[in-house]
Amino acid sequence: MSGIGAAVSAWDEVAAWLGGQADVTIETSCARVFLAGEAAWKIKRPVDFGFLDFSSLEKRRTAVDRELQLNRRYSGDIYRGVRKVTRRDGAFRLDGGGEAVEWLLEMRRFDPAAVLGERPEAVDAALAEAIGRLIGRAHIDAPAVFEPGPDAWLYTVDSNVEPLIRSCPPLGRADARRIIEATQAGRAALAPLVEARRLAGYRRLCHGDLHLGNILLEDGKPVAFDCIEFSDVLGRMDIAYDAAFPIMDLCVRGRPEATNAVLNAWLDEAARGFPASLWDGLAALSQFLSVRACVRAHVSAASGEAEMARRYLAGAEGFLSPPAPRLTAIGGYSGTGKT
Repeated sequence: MSGIGAAVSAWDEVAAWLGGQADVTIETSCARVFLAGEAAWKIKRPVDFGFLDFSSLEKRRTAVDRELQLNRRYSGDIYRGVRKVTRRDGAFRLDGGGEAVEWLLEMRRFDPAAVLGERPEAVDAALAEAIGRLIGRAHIDAPAVFEPGPDAWLYTVDSNVEPLIRSCPPLGRADARRIIEATQAGRAALAPLVEARRLAGYRRLCHGDLHLGNILLEDGKPVAFDCIEFSDVLGRMDIAYDAAFPIMDLCVRGRPEATNAVLNAWLDEAARGFPASLWDGLAALSQFLSVRACVRAHVSAASGEAEMARRYLAGAEGFLSPPAPRLTAIGGYSGTGKT
């Protein structure tokens, strides 16, 4: 943080006021969430990480407005509205008269145990197919981004370098450097394909952060939440890069059947709104999976989850060296159990 002393003091007061009413407080690097009854109140931290800047009150208001707007595409009933915190006679109020001293996002509280990152084993064949179709429909509806410039994958290949190296030694410095070099080589090789797909309408405003920790199971259906709202670059990507996140996460967590089911369902659903060139994106899938795994590797390392970080890093390397394809022919009379 820099140059925001007064704002930090007011923010801390508001945070203490909300915390006094909450039964649970959740801390993240860029927000604080207060759980009270059946509601959740989320305020952005007054931080500036370069790629993310919430250092002013106005920037935090823009961020919560955008988070509400973008997440309602996936989970409208979870995201209720933006509330203004005001102060009068030394007391804070929600939506009171006068100028805002902070802005918060009101959400519906949900069971944290329903988040699939906590129980990947819950992703059976039916749920995996539902996840793939949910993502496919979202991609059809998402606005295309035809403007030139870097997208999330191109940006992340480079932005992964410093945090991956910083996360060593738990990740293994030699392993990290080897993967960094391979993904940078992949970027150079695949850039023409990704650019052609941008021109064809495959770069879209996507969720951007679809790892299993941002998908929950409610009433037997997957619900995505907490999409990228703080960066246009990180929210604009090839739809195959967006779909790669849950596919990667399930694979690293030892769920190959669910991995295949998500991929197949996504392709089948997306094909209802995209031409046959949709399949061309599979040529970049191994690179997309690897970069996604690298992101979770350094995030896990920074969170003190060294073993999970190593699993993601191993996955990142494995995606870059896929096994040779095989063709298996199955024959037999009808009813003999070929399926």
